[in-house]
Order: sequence, then structure tokens, then C-alpha cells
Amino acid sequence: MGTARTDSVWFRGAERPRKPRLSRERIVAAAVALLDAEGVDGFSMRRLAARLGAGTMSLYEYVAAKEDVLDLALDAAIAEIEPVPDETGGWRDVVAAHMARGREVLLRHPWVPALMGTRPLLGPGSLARSERVFAALHRAGLSGPELTAAVSAVSGYLHGFVAEELAWRARFRDPAAEAELRERAGELIRRDAADYPTLAAHMDAGGTDFGAGFELGLSIVLDGIAARLPA
Repeated sequence: MGTARTDSVWFRGAERPRKPRLSRERIVAAAVALLDAEGVDGFSMRRLAARLGAGTMSLYEYVAAKEDVLDLALDAAIAEIEPVPDETGGWRDVVAAHMARGREVLLRHPWVPALMGTRPLLGPGSLARSERVFAALHRAGLSGPELTAAVSAVSGYLHGFVAEELAWRARFRDPAAEAELRERAGELIRRDAADYPTLAAHMDAGGTDFGAGFELGLSIVLDGIAARLPA
């Protein structure tokens, strides 16, 4: 991504084009569509302009740089995570629902996990979603470093799980190929069961149910948070 920038579109006002022909909203929507189709590596201002039927330089009347477009597109995608009402239930229900909705959005926009660790998540969409999770865990009794660590634990689990899920889905688009790999892996581990007794006893050689696996793993993370709550 190049040298890290301390400047950000969120610290500046919107550019004011002399002769408006597009709009920042149209540019961001087209950027999200381009990223969905081509990923971050396939994204460029030239390709974005082509989608909009405009000249590349005309985009710079609305944004200062390519990094601005990436920040805006990332925030627009995150804003698709539908807020979880506070009355959904206790803190655990709110956080679990938010993470489940987050997974749906990240799977819909596979480029998002790759950008989230490299961009400043300071847009209104990102901040509003972060506020929901922070507030739910704060109401549960966490504050200070423990609150920040708990939020990092659930968000890190979400991002890591989805990144692995996306990589697996991209590699094994053919269910038959996935089944073959799992069968051969099972045979290898069973052959050397004396060296890997726990793996041999507990390895699941069946199909992959990412949804169930995500929910189970998240429940374990939330159990850990619950253990840190004040009595």
C-alpha cells in the first residue's frame, strides 16, 4: 500500500468541483462495485473513471487521492452492517448479532478485510458500528484497557475468521476438490496417529460449515469476555 499517510479524507472537508458533473456518492458506489469485481490489486483511478464514463482527472475534483476513494469505499461497505438495536438483548446478544452481520458484509465485499488493517477507520459508518460494540461491552461492566482489549478480541476474531474463510472459498470453488483434500488429509493423520493422537481423534474430515464454526468460535471468545466481567 506504500508509505503510511497521517493525512486522511476524514480530516478534510469534501472537495468542491468547479463544474459538478459527478458526485462523491456516485464515485464511492462505483468504487465499491469495482473493488467487488477486481479487488484492491485491480483497483485504479483509471478503471474507476472508465466505470463512470468520465476522465480520470475529473475524479480529483471530488477527492484528493486514490487513498481517499479507498477510505470512502471502505466506510460505505462497513456502513452496510445493519446496526443491532440495544433492545435485542444483553451485551452478549448485541455483540454476537453485530459480529454475525459483520461476517455477512465482509463475505459480500471480500476486499474489505485486506483494507481494514491498513486504513484509518474514522468514517461515520465505521465509528457508528464501533460505538455499538464498545457501548454493549461497557454496559456489561468493562472499561479502560479491558474494554479496548475485549473489542479487539471480537473484531480480531471476525476479521481473522472471514479472511481464512474467503481464502478457503477462493481456493476450493469445487466441492469435490475440497472433499478430496479433506479425505487425503484425514488419511495422512490417521496413518501417523501415534504422532498426532489428538488430531487423529478429533479431526473432522467432513464438509466445512463455516456458519456453525463461526458461531461456535465466537461463543468461546464471548465466554472469555464474560469471565472478565465484574461479579
